[in-house]
Amino acid sequence: VAADVSKPAEPKGRDRRLEAEEEKPLLNAANHSQNIWLAPLVEIAIETAMRRGELLNIEWSDVDLDRRTIHLENTKNGSPRTVPLSTRALEILNMIPRDISGRVFPVSAVALRGLWRRACKRANIDNLHFHDLRHEATSRFFEKGLNVMEVAAITGHKDLRMLQRYTHLRAEDLAKKLG
Repeated sequence: VAADVSKPAEPKGRDRRLEAEEEKPLLNAANHSQNIWLAPLVEIAIETAMRRGELLNIEWSDVDLDRRTIHLENTKNGSPRTVPLSTRALEILNMIPRDISGRVFPVSAVALRGLWRRACKRANIDNLHFHDLRHEATSRFFEKGLNVMEVAAITGHKDLRMLQRYTHLRAEDLAKKLG
């Protein structure tokens, strides 16, 4: 009987963050990569919470440095969104060379996989996926005091339950907020 069949449990989802002591070695390893795009790509990922595919598909025509935004037409959830750029993200974008292809990061997903693996190995970092940078960035938005709707607008999350994974709210911090 169908009533006896239970729905499989939702997978827990990774909650791996970039540890404070891992960030410098990772960026250092990325900066020492033969690929000049890896370090800025990693930093933009941490600054914007954009997905790997979104980052690899950005074209300079999607970037508005004056408005401090990147417009993403094709996203995982099918809805276009415009991502705001932090001061640091703007600095990075202003520093990187322009490729003839028009893409901001002219790197393939396959190439990035190898570059990422080698950078993590050089930095002595275990079990860090590129997607974990999205988690890190999203958590940092909450730590900066952005509310759920603001973070969802940046990250493109439609399901606010997905965002709960990133909040990691501590009771003592909430007590301070209550006064």
